[in-house]
Amino acid sequence: MRLLSLCIIIFLARIIDVSLATFVTVLTVKGKRSIATILGFIDVIIWFLVVKEALSTDIKSIWIALSYAGGYALGTFIGTTLSNKFIKGKISVQVVINENDKDKVKIIRDKGFAVSQVDCTGKDDVKKLMLFIEVDKKYLDALKKIINSIDENAFMIVNETKYVVNGFFK
Repeated sequence: MRLLSLCIIIFLARIIDVSLATFVTVLTVKGKRSIATILGFIDVIIWFLVVKEALSTDIKSIWIALSYAGGYALGTFIGTTLSNKFIKGKISVQVVINENDKDKVKIIRDKGFAVSQVDCTGKDDVKKLMLFIEVDKKYLDALKKIINSIDENAFMIVNETKYVVNGFFK
């Protein structure tokens, strides 16, 4: 019974610890240092207490290590899921389509997305259009569906944006 309760405590604490650590990483990358510092402090306190408990117990069992690793794995999943849901951000999308698809750019604009376009050349000197679209992260799936509906062979690159100055975006 003591082993089971220790494993549950370690497992749950690791979920919280790693979820916080994931949030801290995302917040740090986005330049939100103050909240990242506070959450980082809480994260390390939890981590320290869990490691101390796991290593100082007189119980010898592989279940302790499995609980620790399982909590880490599930904490990573939960942390990334929550980060994607709650931490707002901008996404920069670059799309390459055939040049003769200029009318299809209007479809994207008609759906409320701002699009900048540049003529470019693809493989074998094929004329292409490169589209630059900046969106809130929450609109990315909708944008990808629109792009796939107008050109299922579109070449798409998606990057996190640290900050945006001026311009219009959805």
